[in-house]
Amino acid sequence: MSTPAIARPLELAVSRAAAPRAPVFLGRLLRGHLAKVGLAVIAALVVGAALAPSLAPHDPVEQRLERMLEPPGRAHLLGTDDLGRDILSRLVYGARVSLLVGLLSVGISLVVGVSLGLVAGYRGGWIDEVVMRAMDGLLAFPALVLALAITAALGPSLRNAMIAIGIVGIPGFARLVRGQVLSLRGQEFIEAARAGGLGDVRIVLRHIVPGTLAPIIVHASLRVAFAVLAEAGLSFLGLGVQPPTPSWGAMLSAGREYLETAPWLCMAPGAAIFVTTLSFNFVGDGLRDALDPRLRT
Repeated sequence: MSTPAIARPLELAVSRAAAPRAPVFLGRLLRGHLAKVGLAVIAALVVGAALAPSLAPHDPVEQRLERMLEPPGRAHLLGTDDLGRDILSRLVYGARVSLLVGLLSVGISLVVGVSLGLVAGYRGGWIDEVVMRAMDGLLAFPALVLALAITAALGPSLRNAMIAIGIVGIPGFARLVRGQVLSLRGQEFIEAARAGGLGDVRIVLRHIVPGTLAPIIVHASLRVAFAVLAEAGLSFLGLGVQPPTPSWGAMLSAGREYLETAPWLCMAPGAAIFVTTLSFNFVGDGLRDALDPRLRT
């Protein structure tokens, strides 16, 4: 049975407010200079990670002890580390790890958190209580400490680091979506759709999910920045990517012993982490401004 006619105007209004047309949305997003910078940096990182075998001047795991701790120069633009490996090459390959962890871990958080938030907000009652109390339990621990504990329990590896970071991000998505669902659940077009005979699944997918897309997109972009930072922290402590795989956090950990004699070992990966997280935050702010109707002036 189709949606009643009285529900269509309100439904269309919510859908248009939540998901503006692509050209208009891009125009709003690119209106901010910081969002442009963030998008440019992220695009460069994605291209560099995808073309790492062609862009890296040297093998990132090749050890040349006769060239260890060389300062930046023509042969090695960013110098070499304590094992003679080219820092620029390891930096380029490390972007693959950071972007992979950021996207996959946020994907885990998004799928699980959005599902829990939809069920809790739409069903309510004891289901809402159980889900939200579980989310409160996860939020009781600092995010990095919880990720560290989960990774230590599962064992140090890239896969376990992604799982841990994904679990840490679930409460944020769940609480965000639940709040959006609670605000939409009592709207007239939802009542009209329910009176018209639509089932709960179709109501959620056709009428509620579109109204939650804008805050989900913004939150996901900001969570990617946290995921990159969390992966670097876990790798710094030896619980993330294992040697000899290049990782920005592991490069920082290896270079901390040579801060006085070879500071370039920490400067390059530290700058990469800083620029990447800042760029994702710029894009997140731009998405918020473009998608929030209250901020379009």
